[in-house]
Amino acid sequence: MNKSDTSNTNKLIDRFGRQVTYVRLSVTDRCDFRCQYCMSENMQFLPRQKLLTLEELASVGKTFASLGVNKIRITGGEPLVRKNIIWLFEQLGQMEQIKDLTLTTNGSQLHKYAENLKSAGVTRINISIDSLKDNRFKDITRTGNLNQVLKGIDSAIAAGFNKIKLNTVIMKNHNHDEIIDLVDFAIERNIDISFIEEMPLGIIDSHARDKTFYSSDKVRHDIETKYSLTSSNKNTAGPSKYYAINNSDSSVGFISPHSHNFCESCNRVRVTAEGRLLLCLGQEHSVDLRDIIRRHPGDFEKLRSSLIAAMDLKPESHEFNVNIEPVILRHMNMTGG
Repeated sequence: MNKSDTSNTNKLIDRFGRQVTYVRLSVTDRCDFRCQYCMSENMQFLPRQKLLTLEELASVGKTFASLGVNKIRITGGEPLVRKNIIWLFEQLGQMEQIKDLTLTTNGSQLHKYAENLKSAGVTRINISIDSLKDNRFKDITRTGNLNQVLKGIDSAIAAGFNKIKLNTVIMKNHNHDEIIDLVDFAIERNIDISFIEEMPLGIIDSHARDKTFYSSDKVRHDIETKYSLTSSNKNTAGPSKYYAINNSDSSVGFISPHSHNFCESCNRVRVTAEGRLLLCLGQEHSVDLRDIIRRHPGDFEKLRSSLIAAMDLKPESHEFNVNIEPVILRHMNMTGG
């Protein structure tokens, strides 16, 4: 960014002219599931003192909002296992600049918190669900309870969020045969669904990613054996490419980091649970916001200028490759979905 261009002092614009308007804040690396594609079965989680406090997270959100960010997504791990997390949603929900306050969750705690989340200002919820079969769901998540997640989905629908979307990571020979069933499930509830290509982040011990890769093009082909899809201009500020499902109020999205790279329009950054500002999901370019916040407590301008300067580190694209050992050793529960 041209540092002399004062018109950009209130915006986050990278070297390639892309403006960041969307931030994903991970509030914890902990989760009550151990999904195969996300983490190893025996994970070592961060000591709690290494996490950003809720107050620090609120300060980060406020600072991003002052720089043109209008969408914040709270992620984890599983965000709803963080103690007093509703307080953070309430703080972010009060910010006029934030037009879209969203949550990504595994759904396990939604039956307890759906109403409180709606009252706090959450507009949309993404719920991860990779199978509708009890035994398979248990196998993929290792510790998950399908009935509890289904109860959470029903609670979210009843609470009346603007939008609810299911997220499914498709893995060949694990759950690719459930694609139609999952679309049926979404249509029956008038909610949307996105299918995600597995991302090669972190070393896992359950399967070889090149053996389980199932492209978005194959998923779309499978869906079109039953449903007609029409390209949609729907945009949720994220990477999904959406299609309307004919004769339905539901949409189907595809997140395709391998087969259809979406980097040229990237408008987002991530803050990990330990306060690292990640400029790209598939690269390690980062800034230690926790260190800045704790060395300069209450210094809003220092944090603000650090975020602006960090835009020069944002790379042009990621370099995902399922055929080689991951070069990004950070697991998805650290990154935040």
